[in-house]
Amino acid sequence: MTKLERRGAVYVLTLGEDEIRFHPDRLSAINAALDEVEAADGPKAVVTTGVGKIYSNGLDLDYLAAHPEVAEANLADVHALLARVLAFPAPMVAAVQGHAFAAGAMLTLAHDLTVMRSDRGFWCLPEVDLGIPFTSGMNALIRSRLPIATAHDAMTTGRRYGGEGGLAAGLGARPAARGPPWAPRSRGG
Repeated sequence: MTKLERRGAVYVLTLGEDEIRFHPDRLSAINAALDEVEAADGPKAVVTTGVGKIYSNGLDLDYLAAHPEVAEANLADVHALLARVLAFPAPMVAAVQGHAFAAGAMLTLAHDLTVMRSDRGFWCLPEVDLGIPFTSGMNALIRSRLPIATAHDAMTTGRRYGGEGGLAAGLGARPAARGPPWAPRSRGG
């Protein structure tokens, strides 16, 4: 499950060791870890990662299919997590050690910076292949954080980007709307 470790001023948030899908329990654990970091005094930064071959596979579609009555609330909680990471008052880096798919890929976009292995793992928005539409919030996140040609390609083809291809496509860089990623940010940003 989710684990938070402090290494000096850097907090390493391990999202999990499984497929790291956004089930309500996982979202609660991630938010509790971010609460802990936010409450800590002094300079700080957060690195998120997974264990094994998956960084995050996004929404827990099996859970949502079995519990359609909570689907809207779960999606709202995922949106809230993406917004929280976007506005987090400390630099955040997604250290993508494996696959980042769907809302898991979107989570990487909410970070200030993404680094990805070049030898394994893919970053992908497979919604087009699954017949799942992007919400307006997800669309806005993707289009604001990626070069427009990359956003269009990723959203309409389900293309899988490896580390080097993702870097060339602009997956690791972020627009400097609030200054360089190492600059302190206030919550209101």
